[in-house]
Amino acid sequence: MRMMFDYDIWFYEAFEEEEQALKRYLPEEARAGFTWKTIQEAGHTQPPAPVICTRTQSIYPRQWATLLQAILSRSTGYDHLLRYREETGFSAPMGHLPLYCNRAVAEQALLLWLALMRRLPRQQAQFHRFERDGLTGREMGGKTVAVFGVGNIGYQVADIARSLGMTVRGVDIDPRHRDIDYVTPEQAAENADIIVAAMNLTRENAGYFNRDFWERCKPGALFVNISRGELSPITILEEALEKGRLAGLALDVFNHEKQLAAFLRDGAEMEDEEVQALMRLAEKDTVILTPHNAFNTEESVARKSEQTVRQWQYFKEHGRFLWPV
Repeated sequence: MRMMFDYDIWFYEAFEEEEQALKRYLPEEARAGFTWKTIQEAGHTQPPAPVICTRTQSIYPRQWATLLQAILSRSTGYDHLLRYREETGFSAPMGHLPLYCNRAVAEQALLLWLALMRRLPRQQAQFHRFERDGLTGREMGGKTVAVFGVGNIGYQVADIARSLGMTVRGVDIDPRHRDIDYVTPEQAAENADIIVAAMNLTRENAGYFNRDFWERCKPGALFVNISRGELSPITILEEALEKGRLAGLALDVFNHEKQLAAFLRDGAEMEDEEVQALMRLAEKDTVILTPHNAFNTEESVARKSEQTVRQWQYFKEHGRFLWPV
């Protein structure tokens, strides 16, 4: 079906700073539309442009599969694009941004595990009483960090940890870095003080950090997920925390994230068990939750915007993306 469009490209899930950065890189003649909303929140029944650009929370309508010329995701991961292709047979080009936020996300992982180690939420809560009871934390030197998924982001996590005097162990099906000490998942779980999830989400590894995994892990470990929430079901994490298998956890990504975002933004009724468990965890001072924001630095937003525009212009000239899925 051939459609007439008022826009050349439409950007969903574009927060304020991102929209401003994208506009700086877009050519003046570009007819671009923007919204901070996901596709489902925007309520669009037809695509507003032949090319749509999203992040990871939009649900692509099935009926758009025959109407779009391309989909571009402003994300490193692309599991959501593969899922749409599998479900609809979408055959047009799909693109992503594999290199824009590696350091930013790795630094967020450091921020999160350090805040857990030094009991930062509890320190802040007890400031008004100027009370130090229960605030004794741990230092990073000599602690072991297990990085699950030593790709572009995971390697940066390892690099930061080593620079701080920590021991690093890597877990990956492709042990391509010669300077990483790779171990089995079992060895990593048994010995790690901190476990960082930096692996890509696939159909095979959804729910990877399951009940059996936490039963094997070193008691009192910390868990940080800056990858995909589907790797670590919330109800299982809640159970591991209650049993003392985990001493703390920090999440920037969430299982059932689309439902969670709608619940938090719109206050919609929510019976989702995973979201309910997360709301209980949000009340604990051993838990830190951030809104899928690890990528969000001034530097990475600039890189993302420039690379997004470069991807789109390359598609217009060549009919394919520079970084395709």
